[in-house]
Amino acid sequence: WLFHPLMSAGSREGCMLKEEGDSKQGIRQMFGRISGRYDLMNKLITMGMEGRWKRLVARLAASPGQSMLLDVGAGTGGIALEARRINPSLEVIALDFSIPMMEKGRLKEMGATIGWCAGDALNLPFGDMIFDAVTSGYLIRNVPGPLLAFKEQYRVLRPGGRVVCLDTSPPGSARLAPAVKWYLRLVIPMLGSLIAGDRSAYCYLASSTESFMTPEEVAGIMTKAGFENVRYWPQMLGTQMILTGIRPEAD
Repeated sequence: WLFHPLMSAGSREGCMLKEEGDSKQGIRQMFGRISGRYDLMNKLITMGMEGRWKRLVARLAASPGQSMLLDVGAGTGGIALEARRINPSLEVIALDFSIPMMEKGRLKEMGATIGWCAGDALNLPFGDMIFDAVTSGYLIRNVPGPLLAFKEQYRVLRPGGRVVCLDTSPPGSARLAPAVKWYLRLVIPMLGSLIAGDRSAYCYLASSTESFMTPEEVAGIMTKAGFENVRYWPQMLGTQMILTGIRPEAD
């Protein structure tokens, strides 16, 4: 089930996971460890809002008349499955570097209707200009090269195609920052320890959120990658962000 029918034998080789450094392998192993409680933890730490944000990402990406959508860093397939529900005729591919995460996603309702592919967000195993839309949820915060990740998404998009990105945003408001930092540094690791049995993983997730870029900075990287009409919408008191961009019709 791991390889999508549209891929050639050469593409399948490109989808195989590669060990590319201790840091990447460490993050991959971390997501594998927490895969069993990943969805539950996301609901808890976002106070049930994560599903709403992923539905919004899917609605922004899955427009009528599209034929193919790629969800990069798909995890357990939250965005990919929402896109499939919105447009049942849409061919959806969910790509992630953690096989345990994708195994959880495939067991969900409609999970078998999606093409699951193990691969690298910085070296997508697809040809140029294949997809009508590319989505990601909490991917950019976890890659060592955000610009390269967006360039790869740009490359596989058809002209006129849309990219939609959901990610965390560091606390910006001086009034709210102390409370947000308390939640990130204390509450999330505590929940990680109690619910997922992995405090260190949720310490990493919290610290990567706090040190991540602002929406303006991410929008600037998307523009540098070639996208036009880049826009962003803060969510949950500015602690989350959704960004969109368009690959120009002629470039």
